[in-house]
Amino acid sequence: MKPDFKAQIANHRFAERTWTELRDLVDRQPPCALILPVGSTEAHGPHLPLSTDVIIAEEAAFRAAEKLAARGETALVLPPLAYSVTDFSEGFTGSVSIAAETATALVRDICLSLTHQGFKRIALANAHLEPAHIATLRAACAEVKAQTGIAIAFPDVTRRRWAQMLTEEFRSGACHAGQYESSLVLRARPELVRDEIRLALAPKLISLSQAIRAGARRFTEIGCDQAYFGSPAAATVEEGERTFEILAGMIVTALDEIRAQELDP
Repeated sequence: MKPDFKAQIANHRFAERTWTELRDLVDRQPPCALILPVGSTEAHGPHLPLSTDVIIAEEAAFRAAEKLAARGETALVLPPLAYSVTDFSEGFTGSVSIAAETATALVRDICLSLTHQGFKRIALANAHLEPAHIATLRAACAEVKAQTGIAIAFPDVTRRRWAQMLTEEFRSGACHAGQYESSLVLRARPELVRDEIRLALAPKLISLSQAIRAGARRFTEIGCDQAYFGSPAAATVEEGERTFEILAGMIVTALDEIRAQELDP
């Protein structure tokens, strides 16, 4: 990551542009890309903030925007979504959940509003992995495609194709507020990590994905009393950097693949 990356972020904030500036981007070639970070407000262990998923999604989105800008394309990051289905963290203070139909409608309506204005190159940068949440994003993308014919780029990291690019802990399924997410937050917002607590946490090597397939619907049903799985103490800034580059690359790839399909259906 370039040393001045944080300063460059301002160039990619959709909401900091004026309406006339955005109007002038609608017909630009190649088309302006819009990236919507999607996260949650949810317990992530005693060491990470409730905003963990939003932090990860935004950082990946801005890095993707930088990658696109480096090759001469315009890319803007939309204000993030911080609320979705978080039923698994029920019982942990601060976790906020909304109905699945509300979450689907929110993403769908944002994308429809943008496509109706002429923006046709949109991607989701999602960092919240609860199955019901993922289903809302898939449904929203399908509804936008059905109504407009426009495909939304969504590199769904719960799919094998994308998951295999990520870390060993991520692939194991024991990755909620563990080494994977702790490394990402250490890289993006180290001041928000309660590091003394993190380093004292014992590994909790329970696969969420396997437990979900077995029917679990809450963290507490899987033997989790602190809202983390995996190995937070093993997190490193270096792993976070590598992983963010992979996540950003996924967004760019997903956008490129949709454009290629449009050019050669």
